[in-house]
Amino acid sequence: MLWASTAKLFRMDPFRDFARSPRPTLGVEWEIGLVDPQTRDLMPRAAEVIDEVHARYPGTHLEKEFLQNTVELVTPVCTNTREAVGALAESLGRVREVADEKGLKLWAGGGHPFSNFRTQPLSPKITYQEIINRTRYWGQQMLLWGIHCHVGVRHEDRVWPIINALMTKYPHLLAISASSPGWDGIDTGYASNRTMLYQQLPTAGMPYQFKNWDEWVQFMYDQQTSGVINHTGSMHFDIRPAAKWGTIEVRISDATSNLRELAGVVALTHCLVVHYDRMLDEGKELPTLQPWHLAENKWRGARYGLEALVITSRATDERWVSQELTELVDELEPVATELGCVEELALVLEILERGAGYQRQRRIYEVERDWKPVVDATCQEMLDLTWG
Repeated sequence: MLWASTAKLFRMDPFRDFARSPRPTLGVEWEIGLVDPQTRDLMPRAAEVIDEVHARYPGTHLEKEFLQNTVELVTPVCTNTREAVGALAESLGRVREVADEKGLKLWAGGGHPFSNFRTQPLSPKITYQEIINRTRYWGQQMLLWGIHCHVGVRHEDRVWPIINALMTKYPHLLAISASSPGWDGIDTGYASNRTMLYQQLPTAGMPYQFKNWDEWVQFMYDQQTSGVINHTGSMHFDIRPAAKWGTIEVRISDATSNLRELAGVVALTHCLVVHYDRMLDEGKELPTLQPWHLAENKWRGARYGLEALVITSRATDERWVSQELTELVDELEPVATELGCVEELALVLEILERGAGYQRQRRIYEVERDWKPVVDATCQEMLDLTWG
């Protein structure tokens, strides 16, 4: 209560004041969709599902998202991936119970392969309507789902060095989660069409390479003064500080179809943040790449997924992202041991062996020439590929 009363006396600046996290805590948000078992199309019934879950299981953290077909599952503050995925599994079971009773299936992926974005209604939230009013056609196409990972950071001076280093692993985090090859009934040829669509929003895309916290704060003031944003959540960068929570929020990954692959994505994200934080403790220089290399890597990750050849150095050296990921799991094992997520991090290797979501979807579509069996298979993966 002391903190709460102090906050009232000394009003926090939402841009400048970073709620420092003494430990590298973890929070995860996972967006899933509701589909009709017959048509396999998305159904705008998230509000009734969420309300019923809350009535039966008070305290379950679910959020109504941008579209009325989406339920967002949110963890409490956790210590590691196993704890976070366990919380998501419990919430998922409750959502499935209600969805089953209402004749709905649960589906997750970076993008639905054929649903018509023109007919999917927004959730009744002023900020969502503001996005559409400003962005019009491009904003209306945001039929997209992702994973957001919050990792606690102890001081704001560490935030941008870590974010700039994380950007060098952009295609790695995207490749293992990429699951949106289909869009509006066609195979786009991309592993993650979500990535290409989402960056069309004026406040989305890659973050600028800010040198320090003060540069970020001045940027946010400029965005507010110029009218680009009207609240702190309006910069939708692929990685951004969440000052209110004292975290770095990583928003690169497509939503996975299942908890097993989600665990691998979350563990890799958590370990990378802590790895770079430890490098700062040791006085080591964190990796960076030129903005043009970062942009090229983002495109290659979205286009080719696990088959991407990525730029790995400022001298423009290149390696296969699959090879990079294999070695990255070994490199991060000491951090994973410290965090208690060695088994979850090893799931990255399982994704490499089984193939990412976009590969599995495309294999079905190339045989069936129909996206409905793809939706069926993706729904089934949520049941089959469990963890914990």
